[in-house]
Amino acid sequence: MYSATDVIWVLVGTVLIFFMQAGFALCEAGLTRAKNTGNILMKNMMDFCIGTPCYWLIGFGLMFAGGGALIGGFDPLIRGSYDFGTLPTWCYAIFQTVFCATAATIVSGSMAERTNFKAYCVYSAAISLVVYPISGHWIWGGGWLSWLGFHDFAGSTCVHMVGGVTACLGAALLGPRIGKYDRDGKPRAIPGHNMTAMALGVFILWFCWFGFNGGSTAAMSSDDDMVLASLVMFNTNLAAAVATLVAMIFTWIRYGKPDVSMTFNAALAGLVAITAPCDCVTPVGAFFIGLVAGILVVFSVEFFDKIAKIDDPVGAVSVHMVNGIWGTIAVGLFSDGGNGVGKGLFYGGGFRQLGVQALGFVTVAAYVLVVMFIIFKLIDKTIGLRVPAEVEIDGLDSHEHGLVSAYSGFAITDMTNADMDINENTDLGESDADKATQRQMDAAVKVVESPAPEGIFNTGMNKVSIICRLAKFDALKTALNNLGVTGITVTQVMGCGIEKGAGEKYRGVEVDMNLLPKVKVEVVVSKIPVDAVIATAKKTLYTGHIGDGKIFVYPVARVVKVRTGEENYQALQDVE
Repeated sequence: MYSATDVIWVLVGTVLIFFMQAGFALCEAGLTRAKNTGNILMKNMMDFCIGTPCYWLIGFGLMFAGGGALIGGFDPLIRGSYDFGTLPTWCYAIFQTVFCATAATIVSGSMAERTNFKAYCVYSAAISLVVYPISGHWIWGGGWLSWLGFHDFAGSTCVHMVGGVTACLGAALLGPRIGKYDRDGKPRAIPGHNMTAMALGVFILWFCWFGFNGGSTAAMSSDDDMVLASLVMFNTNLAAAVATLVAMIFTWIRYGKPDVSMTFNAALAGLVAITAPCDCVTPVGAFFIGLVAGILVVFSVEFFDKIAKIDDPVGAVSVHMVNGIWGTIAVGLFSDGGNGVGKGLFYGGGFRQLGVQALGFVTVAAYVLVVMFIIFKLIDKTIGLRVPAEVEIDGLDSHEHGLVSAYSGFAITDMTNADMDINENTDLGESDADKATQRQMDAAVKVVESPAPEGIFNTGMNKVSIICRLAKFDALKTALNNLGVTGITVTQVMGCGIEKGAGEKYRGVEVDMNLLPKVKVEVVVSKIPVDAVIATAKKTLYTGHIGDGKIFVYPVARVVKVRTGEENYQALQDVE
């Protein structure tokens, strides 16, 4: 017999867990650059929309029928394999669907800003079809880990570690973003563009976690159910708050100032860590689980950034994989024997529960690594896992989605790092200029010379203004430096020539004038011939496609160096 109270409780939890997609979308978008915002939002939407039919079609049957029924749409087959107690099959199915979507969406943050969108859709489907359901069967579907007594109340391993391990593997196979590391391997900071969105995302996730953990009681019809749900929610909140507070203090001591993004990451780390043991630990245990999570996430982010050199823009690996492991182990340390769980080491239970927990996370991690490695490699060989360097530098929004800016009408500065080095992840192809004739280069990269105004004599100084693609900026800067031009002024601009951009559409309607992201590089030269600057720029910028850029040359009447008062040629010399 179904219980109306239990069904309502689980459905409310389902709605809250679904809303976590909004939290992940805002958090990830805020911690990445503006030029990739639309891409991040699309991935978080597609995780749920691709995962839902995949999980219904195959995943749910694998998870709760143990392979006995591959098609989740047939209620009698599922019913015959697994007992959902007081819940209708479809109530539990939608509850598990939103859990599956959470596991898939974790991956998007670590692989952000350089992943092929088609490839992302394929491996997101694979997670929902087989990866999450099979490991989930071991833990929650009556599989071998559940027989051994492995305990993961709401998914530290089943959801978060599965997503985190996939995220870690994917980020490692992709390689770091262009400009993340210098030639010596030292990491550079690439700040997120919107801390407000990031913070709002974390607050939404914290709010929804009450449904994630609290709803996992799957019952609210008895006094015991109400007591358990209350304890689960209290422990969830306490661990998150303690982790956040600890990270703030720890980063304040370690960095001299409290780190904003790391502190918010710690809130999520505390939530992930308490997810497995929230039903079987006391508030004292929750306090120490949160305390460790707050410190662990800081060390983990530093480790992956500086030592492992796995570029994770949002800290997903540290939050979900590392703290998913910690939460799983914490059951074997802090369990007081409540809710039928074996006692942990600190409560007189010895090493048995701790050993089972360790076995569980190791085997699940190994399974996910093997399966996802094969999937990632197949995708890379067929579709291609990573976008070309030019697409990455310009931003995925414009190339992958035809979206010039996710912030239309607002000036968002999103320049490529001025000290960005070309590295092993940069593949701009063979120089097109080497294959082009001089006539083709002259036609593609036009030069406009402005005559000296009447009455102004020739000073021998000229300003060269170069409008070019953002993806070509670093190569142009290097080429000009090699020529001897050391002083340049760079401005990010939006440009549109006679061709009016690429004729992109917004909501099915063609945009009249599509402004494309460009860079304006300005130099003033005297000793270095203008023709040499022009020739260097042409050779560097030429691709043979519309939008290679233009070069403008203006005579300069007078230059004054503010600091010394020197004028003209002497003012242009960058010496002390």
